[in-house]
Amino acid sequence: MTTTPKPGWKKIAALVCASAAALAASPSAWAWPDKPVTIIVPFPAGGATDTVARAIGNNLGQQWGQSVVVENKAGATGSIGAAQVARAPADGYTLLVSSLAPLVVAPHLIKGLPYDPTRDFSYITVAVQTANVLVVNPQLAPKVNNVQDVIAMLKAKPDTVSFATSGAGSSDHLTAELFWQKTGTKGLHVPYKGGAPATADLLGSQVDMSFQNVNSVFPHIKSGKLKAIAVTGNKRSAVLPDVPTMAEAGIDGMDVYAWQAFAAPKNLPADVRTKLHDGIVKALHDPAVSKQFTDMGLEIVGNSPEAFTEFQRKEFARWKQVITTGNITAQ
Repeated sequence: MTTTPKPGWKKIAALVCASAAALAASPSAWAWPDKPVTIIVPFPAGGATDTVARAIGNNLGQQWGQSVVVENKAGATGSIGAAQVARAPADGYTLLVSSLAPLVVAPHLIKGLPYDPTRDFSYITVAVQTANVLVVNPQLAPKVNNVQDVIAMLKAKPDTVSFATSGAGSSDHLTAELFWQKTGTKGLHVPYKGGAPATADLLGSQVDMSFQNVNSVFPHIKSGKLKAIAVTGNKRSAVLPDVPTMAEAGIDGMDVYAWQAFAAPKNLPADVRTKLHDGIVKALHDPAVSKQFTDMGLEIVGNSPEAFTEFQRKEFARWKQVITTGNITAQ
């Protein structure tokens, strides 16, 4: 006996085949990752961003049973490495671990940037953050005890009190510019090629003061070589509990953090983004990883993709205003 197919069976069969083909072609989370994942760090090896990428990458490799390779693609305020990720396939096999520079600063400093950070990335999570801390050199330490002392010095000697930074457009530079704008003062910007040489000259009293990431200078503060005046976080730093915040010192709108975050090319499949996010957050809360970061003075974040996307939007607008008001240019 022959059974006559019901009307529409060919259409249903075609839909089933198309769905199966789509599933086979897409990097769904049930199959991903089935080959090595590459993390691009747009800065040289050895810095905070590189350290975060390698620590979390190693943990992810253990979770997935797959190789996670970190590659350093430095240059142009991090924009070279960021551009490479923006051009990569949106399959979850090429990731970016970056500080704020390529994502919210470089677009306002570099003309013809080959990517648009508001459109060309899938934001996954801010992994860690650290406040900046205003420090003064050993020579000034006996004379400067609080933020008001700093403001008085700047007003008495406009454009002469020197602020060391790790370069034009860096987090520490923009924090100094924001401080000057909030207090109606102006210091002398002294840019260096990185935080290490800036800190070295600060320790040698060749420059007066600086806003540096807490994690990079707190050993010098603890040893008494630098004096901490205030931190830019919305709460006191766990590693510098006796140092007041800028808000406590009477300066509002100075909640500033340096941060390291994970992103991927735009249009990353939702299921892959979820697996990536969950794996990174799990790594962040691994006792060995979290201790490594907190010992460095970093705070664990691990926010949602939606929260990171909104945070990036606000940071983008905020630093655009600071850069425009301060007439800051790339050097």
